[in-house]
Amino acid sequence: MKDRKKSSIIRFIVCAVILAILIAVGFGAKLINLDGLKNVSFSVDKLIRLLVMIVGVLCAEALISFILGLPKPKNHRARSVLSIVSSILKYVAAIVILCWGLSILGVNVSTIVASVGILALILGFSAESLISDMVTGAFMIFENQYNVGDIVEVDGYRGTVTSIGLRTTCITDPGGNVKIVNNSAMKNILNRSDRPSRSISLISVPYGTDFEALESEIPALMTEIKDAHPDVFKTEPEYLGVEQLADSAVVLKFVAEVDEQNIFTGSRLLNHDLLLGFKKLGVECPFPQVDVHNV
Repeated sequence: MKDRKKSSIIRFIVCAVILAILIAVGFGAKLINLDGLKNVSFSVDKLIRLLVMIVGVLCAEALISFILGLPKPKNHRARSVLSIVSSILKYVAAIVILCWGLSILGVNVSTIVASVGILALILGFSAESLISDMVTGAFMIFENQYNVGDIVEVDGYRGTVTSIGLRTTCITDPGGNVKIVNNSAMKNILNRSDRPSRSISLISVPYGTDFEALESEIPALMTEIKDAHPDVFKTEPEYLGVEQLADSAVVLKFVAEVDEQNIFTGSRLLNHDLLLGFKKLGVECPFPQVDVHNV
């Protein structure tokens, strides 16, 4: 953490020194022309107009954001578009306030914009990561790599995409923790919402079990489990067979198709219902035992 802060401070100082040098060179070479500031003047009337303009733009931005937040589309793509539009809206409001405010104060904005190309170049280099985040975010939206509501995994962090902005993406894990990731860092994404996921259950049974009789009863048990939880299991759970011949038990494997958000719930339900179902069939799940021999 200390090394990161030290690196940030050094980077800030270096950028500030380079900016000061380039501004000085720009004025010396007459590359920067601030003639547009000659007509700047302050008065109570202009300050009131400036205040009214700022309040009006912020109110308009808040109203549009409120309207965009009213629809609750189930389609993940639509939710992503609303999220990115809301993010763009904040940047647009800031730019409008800046340019309109300068015009109210008497600044010739067009002259300023046309004469500060060197400053734009400086900012472009200093804000390289910002530009990278915005460009990457735009490409991800257009390429439909992930959307709001999708469950993704990034660098081992698994959660639901709750918002997508121009610069960052917010991912919320099942515990409610929110991770904010720069769009340029959203690499090697595993989108787990693209296709149904599979809940897995491993059940151990004793070696002395009559497996032919048990396996003949399993299809009916699978139907019962699906009927008991139609909101979780998309299809009937499937019996895959013997997974392992363990030291004191035979391990059977079961899987069921579920939505990604139900993957852990599905495993818990499978474990619960299979345990009860096997008990009804007279099959007890074994537990480790120790044989003691007296010599």
